[in-house]
Amino acid sequence: MLIKTLVIIAFVAIIASLGSALFHLVKHKDKVNSQKTLKALTFRIGLSVALFIFVVIAIATGLVEPHGLGAKIHSSQSISEIPTK
Repeated sequence: MLIKTLVIIAFVAIIASLGSALFHLVKHKDKVNSQKTLKALTFRIGLSVALFIFVVIAIATGLVEPHGLGAKIHSSQSISEIPTK
């Protein structure tokens, strides 16, 4: 539950940073606010990379178990044994 909460908080922070960059880009077009846009986008990229690394580590250590299509492919069958329609 804690991991899901951290991921949701990270997604909200990424969206907020993207919104902040959009606001500074559209509302103000001078040099100072251009730097604010750059900082907001840099912060968003840093958060995205950190979230990606966190999820990869969580999957590798077994804290998070993937499900869906990728988990079905990597389950007990190999890719060549999966029946096609």
